[in-house]
Amino acid sequence: MVGFLVAGLIIGALARLLKPGKQNLGLLATLGLGVVGSLIGGTIAWLIGSGSIWELNILGFVLSVVAALLLVGTAEAVTGKDRTA
Repeated sequence: MVGFLVAGLIIGALARLLKPGKQNLGLLATLGLGVVGSLIGGTIAWLIGSGSIWELNILGFVLSVVAALLLVGTAEAVTGKDRTA
């Protein structure tokens, strides 16, 4: 369980690093988005046949980061970030 949370935090942090601009998300939001992204990416990898959702594999990790990146963008849009330049 602790490993899953650490992986979620790493995935969330990577997603925030890959997303251009500054996100107003705290540590818990990053953790939450990373964990949810990890579940989504792991499920997609499992459906493709890459392995179990609970085991670490490259495809699942990449899909988890992509899912978390999309979630960060969604969270940014929902919180109403001012986009005026």
